[in-house]
Parts: sequence; structure tokens; C-alpha cells
Amino acid sequence: MNDTQAHGPIVVLAGGLSHEREVSLRSGRRVAQALRDQGREVIESDLNAGLIELLHGLKNPVVFPLLHGGVGEDGGLQQVLNLLEVAYVGSSPAAARRSFNKAIAGPLVAQAGINTAASVALPHDMFRELGAAALVTALGERFGFPLMVKPARSGSALGCSMVNSVDELPAAMVGAYAYGDVTVVEQFIVGTEVAVSVVELDGKTVALPAVEIRPNSGIYDYTARYTAGETRFIVPAELSADVAKACADLAISAHQVLGLQGHSRADIIVTDDGTPVFIEANSAPGMTETSLFPQAVEAAGWDFGLLCSQLVDNAWARHVG
Repeated sequence: MNDTQAHGPIVVLAGGLSHEREVSLRSGRRVAQALRDQGREVIESDLNAGLIELLHGLKNPVVFPLLHGGVGEDGGLQQVLNLLEVAYVGSSPAAARRSFNKAIAGPLVAQAGINTAASVALPHDMFRELGAAALVTALGERFGFPLMVKPARSGSALGCSMVNSVDELPAAMVGAYAYGDVTVVEQFIVGTEVAVSVVELDGKTVALPAVEIRPNSGIYDYTARYTAGETRFIVPAELSADVAKACADLAISAHQVLGLQGHSRADIIVTDDGTPVFIEANSAPGMTETSLFPQAVEAAGWDFGLLCSQLVDNAWARHVG
């Protein structure tokens, strides 16, 4: 692209047909309003058959994808936007795919020397053909209890469960397989759960203040994430300066190892001795009223709408550069 003129309308893309449609719509509404408050021209769109025609009819649009789940975070949407030569906020197709698939992201981050929870990825065919009973026993012996079971490709903790005994494991595996054909079984890390958001601004990659997560139920599941009052958020997290810096460094390192762009969020458990452990990364963080990314932006003393505008402008600059 050699067209260096200013970008056109911002297309806030939300909805889609994933399990996280409602969360996506809430994120979209919030970002669209924040951008309008900055005086930006915004068009809100769902992911449907009219999208390509809409984009073709606009001059120099920039898409702000706020689709959650596979339809928006597995790289497919980004590939289509690249095909259409349309600018968009966020990561490349390959980076989105890497971060969305926990069976890939975890090992990649671990290979880079970052502390991660030990895990194993099990395709459904393997689980079925080797015999659930034998595998369940092996998993319990390898990781001990409790352990975490989660779909390899899903967001918002959908299909995730903590398992406290061998008896609970088969049902947890079946529940995770309902969201995809690969399930990740992971060592349960005891500690303080925090989320660290990362943004790229003015050529620098910056970590925002960590958000500490204290769900009433003890588990930060879908209900705890999106029901007001179900989770207490402490921002900045109650961490020592050294531990907070270690969490920030981990989040930035994971962002870079996975090749993410624009913005991301790392979910981390801080063990009792102050060691941060990487759990997963998100290339399209939620932007709802209870989401972690906007809380971190506010704690940093930044204006949410202004940051969204800067992400759009940076995406356009990258596109024409």
C-alpha cells in the first residue's frame, strides 16, 4: 500500500456465531461509543454476508475486530482482511492462531524460557481410542490433583473446569471436548490470579498495571467473568514492586514470543513465593464493563477512548507503511 492519506471510517466488528457472541456485542458497543466520544466516525457491523460488500463500499476503512472465540481469534478473519487489503487493529493471522490455541501457545512460551504450567494436549480421537480409563489414570499420576481441563481453542473459560479427583476427570474431559476436538490438561497452579494487558504505543511495548482477580466462587469461570458482583477486581494488584515488574516482563515477553501486535492480555498465576506463571494469552481482549483490559487502562490513568483511537491510528500506519 502506498496510499498515505488519512484512514476512513472505523468498522467495529462484533457478534459472530461463537459461544461468546453476547460478550463480543458488549465489547463492540463499548469500543464504538468510546471512539465516537473521540469524534471518530464509527460503523458497527456484525460478522455476516454483507461485511465484504460493506468494506468494499468504504474508502480506507479500518476494522476494529471485537469478535471473541474461534471466529474472531483463530486468524481466519485476519486472513480475509489481508485478502481484502483492509487495515485492522490487532495481530496477524499467524500470531492470532498461535495465541488462541493453548496447545500451541503454552509450549512456545515455555520454549522461550518463560514459566508455564505443565500441560498435555489430547485430541479426542486419542482419548477415545486409547481408552479413557487408562488415560485418566495416567493424567492423575502425571499432574496430581487438582488439575485444570480446558478446550485447546476456546475463550472466556468456556468448557474449563477444575478437577479434584480421578472420578471427576472423565466428565470434565467430555465437557471440554464439547468445544473442540483437542483438550488441554494442565497442572493446577496455586496462587494469585492476575491479568496483565500489553499495548504497543509510540514504538514501545508497554505493560499496564496488573489486575488481581478474586472470584467469589474461587474459580474465574464464565459466570464469574461476566456477571457483575461475582468477582472482585483489585487494580493495581496487591503485589510487591518486584513481583509486579516480573509479571509485566512476563506479559511483554509472551506478547513478543507469540508475535502479537497492537494489544494483548496475559493471564498469570503468581505462586506463593512470588513467581509468575504464564497460563494463556489473548490477542483480542474483552472490552466489556467487567473486562480486565479496560480496568487496566483506567488504572494506568489513560483515557480508554483515546487509547482505542491510538490503536486504530497505529493499525492504519502499519497498513500503509
